[in-house]
Amino acid sequence: MYLIEVDRVLRPGGYWILSGPPIHWKKHWRGWERTQEDLKQEQDAIEAVAKRLCWKKVIEKNDLAIWQKPINHIECIKSRRVYKTPHICKSDNPDMAWERDMENCITPLPETSNPDDVAGGALEKWPDRAFAVPPRISSGSIPGITTEILRADDQLWKERVEHYKRIIPISKGRYRNVMDMNAYLGGFAAAISKYHVWVMNTVPANSNQDTLGVIYERGFIGTYQDCCEAFSTYPRTYDLIHAGGVFSIYQDRCDITYILLEMDRILRPEGTVVFRDTVELLVKIKSITDGMKWKSQIMDHESGPFNPEKILVAVKTYWTGEAKKES
Repeated sequence: MYLIEVDRVLRPGGYWILSGPPIHWKKHWRGWERTQEDLKQEQDAIEAVAKRLCWKKVIEKNDLAIWQKPINHIECIKSRRVYKTPHICKSDNPDMAWERDMENCITPLPETSNPDDVAGGALEKWPDRAFAVPPRISSGSIPGITTEILRADDQLWKERVEHYKRIIPISKGRYRNVMDMNAYLGGFAAAISKYHVWVMNTVPANSNQDTLGVIYERGFIGTYQDCCEAFSTYPRTYDLIHAGGVFSIYQDRCDITYILLEMDRILRPEGTVVFRDTVELLVKIKSITDGMKWKSQIMDHESGPFNPEKILVAVKTYWTGEAKKES
């Protein structure tokens, strides 16, 4: 089941690298305090499952072994009887992965008739990959999202990040760990990638459009998240959190105070949050963050004061002894 899940999250042609036990067991078995028979049996079991998943072993050298997932399932389906390959999952939407049980089956790849084709479409090399049209969009597999929409979104975020440079030190090396709480197509991550920041792109689990696959095809990292629940990370993880339209999504699902407290938990002291939302929501958010001793200011939209959407910039402060007494 573990290797089936590895297969599910690997892109076509992706690699799985195993380091350590049982690899190179003939040399290290005494130090691992295990028998040679036990370690050999474990490696043989891994090799057998990898073969059943149609993975190709690329190399085994010293303490490393590397396998490659096939670029499509044409040969895999043909060899099912030979290798007793697990059956292909019968899922209506193989991309669905939020709070789902693992299944003892291979997640299907997009169909192709040419054995030399990459299932789902080939990807550009990095860094061109960040700005190329992802195969999921060019193939029309996500309803309502076209190449034109992607290009327009990229241009929008390019302009917005230029505006952010004037109000926060986004280009001065102050921020490294960044979270976009409503990533959509990853346009924000693409626009700030030139500043050598690392962005966790989160897609709301209840979104109408599942765009997490697009984010990964662009070469970014991301995850699903329900902002009414805790985020699986350490306290003080992020330097900058971007929350565009997040509270419009969740205001009727849970108390926004809990969302802000969770943001406070994962934000480092002197870290920054950029909120984008209606002025009514931002006023409500500011009243709560003021009570959390954040320094915040509501600013006009980049297009000017007449846009109903506003920007709230908030900075988490170090609490003084006096602030602790007040709390």
